[in-house]
Amino acid sequence: MDQEFRFEVEMTVRYRDMDALAHVNNAVYSSYIEQARIEYVEEVIDMTFDEWEMVLANINLDFRRPVVHADEYVRVEVGVTEVGESSFSLGYRVYAGDDEEPAATGTTVQVVLDGDGESTQPVPEAWRERFREFEPGL
Repeated sequence: MDQEFRFEVEMTVRYRDMDALAHVNNAVYSSYIEQARIEYVEEVIDMTFDEWEMVLANINLDFRRPVVHADEYVRVEVGVTEVGESSFSLGYRVYAGDDEEPAATGTTVQVVLDGDGESTQPVPEAWRERFREFEPGL
């Protein structure tokens, strides 16, 4: 994943994030990228969480090194990597503290739903425009 991401969210590593080996539990990474995804959509599409008309269809995470409580915080970079007919993909990099190399990388696919939430609809043109404005090279 060589794409540059312009959006970044910083979160505190909490004691409750730890597992029995004193590492951030693998499931917590999903929460970290979820929070980054929410903030990205709110900022870039200018949509609040209660207005979302999309669902998460796929999530992939690759772990490169453990994050520990002493790291104090994580930085999550996020950006749109692809826009399809009724879905779009986001890429993520999770950094531990001030590290320059990611502790984890990942992708998600979001599918856009119609107003009743029962079938898909095309990604709105307004979203596509906002993605293109925000993401160089998309």
